[in-house]
Amino acid sequence: MADERATQAEERPGAGDGRLSGPEAARLAKEQLAEITGLEAASVSGLSRTDDGWRVVVELVELERVPPTTNVMGRYEVELDRDGELVGYEQVERYHRGQVVGGED
Repeated sequence: MADERATQAEERPGAGDGRLSGPEAARLAKEQLAEITGLEAASVSGLSRTDDGWRVVVELVELERVPPTTNVMGRYEVELDRDGELVGYEQVERYHRGQVVGGED
């Protein structure tokens, strides 16, 4: 598995030189978090470069329900190093997919 990741890293543009692109960081965060948790990564809702790599906010489907607007979702902050390897993650929120946050009064 380590050899497979090394090969994938060599194939990425900018791999190993600290120039991982934002879209590539988002994709890697979704893939690695889904692999670790076994949950479906639905979307990326935040992305920012850090001194050591990237911080990516990923939305996961934690519990599927019918209708899908009642799915239980989890928001996770994921830290990637400069090479796109997952350094850490933390669940920061749970909510229903159809829930409106910060709506107008």
